Amino acid sequence: MSYFIAIAGNIGVGKSTLTERLGTKLGWEIYLEPTTQNPYLADFYKDMQRWGFHSQVFFLTHRLQQHIDLLHAQNTVVQDRSVYENAEVFARNLYEKDLLSERDWQTYQQIYQNLIDLVPPPNLIVYLRATVPTLRRRIELRGREYERRVPTSYLAELNQLYDRWTRTFTIAPIMTVNTDAVNFVEDETALDTLVHEIENTLPVRQLPLYKKRNGV
Repeated sequence: MSYFIAIAGNIGVGKSTLTERLGTKLGWEIYLEPTTQNPYLADFYKDMQRWGFHSQVFFLTHRLQQHIDLLHAQNTVVQDRSVYENAEVFARNLYEKDLLSERDWQTYQQIYQNLIDLVPPPNLIVYLRATVPTLRRRIELRGREYERRVPTSYLAELNQLYDRWTRTFTIAPIMTVNTDAVNFVEDETALDTLVHEIENTLPVRQLPLYKKRNGV
């Protein structure tokens, strides 16, 4: 028995960190977001209108490849950001701000809808939520120059769309975690608490690797 768990959340909230920590702690396969691999991302942050469609299609294509890999995984997998966020938060935000044309948006939506009809949904989505000041502080600490140029208003818009998406999403269960006062890097207790909540949501203790590692 294996599961598919996705870690969702805004830029800088700590998705990659939690994905890696959960994977290491529980022996799950880790699938990280291709932040540094996207050849359009730095250009996108400089000129969203020109490069928005290119960047979003790249991410969507990468998600498709990840899902194909996930279908063949023998162990539980934990994924940094889901395909749903790319479409319902990031691409939608560009469209609502007129940074994606109607033609590009309709093309993107057609690709997206065809994609989600082909792939299974996650067994659980863990949504990491944080206020904009927290996101801003973590982005500064992370030190990626192109992220530092992201407007605070953009982070706020994404937060609003994340909240809208998580309220209306019905394809998979969502667990919301407020991370303003939580540091999964330094606070082992917080990580253990989250693991316990995940275990109570999914029968993780029945997984063979969990049993072997914990002697149960």
